Amino acid sequence: MNYSKGTNYALHTMLDLAMRPAGLKVGVQDLAARQHVSPTYLSKILTKLAKAGLIDSYSGAQGGYCLRLDKYDISFLDIIQAIEGTTPLFKGCESNGPGCLIDAVMRESERKMDEHLRSTTIGQVADDMAAAGHSVGHA
Repeated sequence: MNYSKGTNYALHTMLDLAMRPAGLKVGVQDLAARQHVSPTYLSKILTKLAKAGLIDSYSGAQGGYCLRLDKYDISFLDIIQAIEGTTPLFKGCESNGPGCLIDAVMRESERKMDEHLRSTTIGQVADDMAAAGHSVGHA
């Protein structure tokens, strides 16, 4: 299974924002430079995160982005679904009819993965990074 590069950038951007003081606005240029990605490309990701209600966007000279929610209320699953959507990873085996054992195994594995991603917050990872001596931009 493979998540898009956009998801990787979204997770790192959210970690970057979570490691800063709450409410501090950070410009797209700064966020993009830390990940060596185009500001235009990152802007598209930030738009998805804002539409999902995870970050706030402010225009103008003092504008930028900051977390909308407490960092401990934003799960990895929230971020992934903001970028990838909520379509299951495994499409199922409808041709084999109901009760397909492969389908059951795959759906259970996805349920467990979602459970883990739902229970892990960006705040927890930010705390782990800070405890390990990593600063913003070294995610």
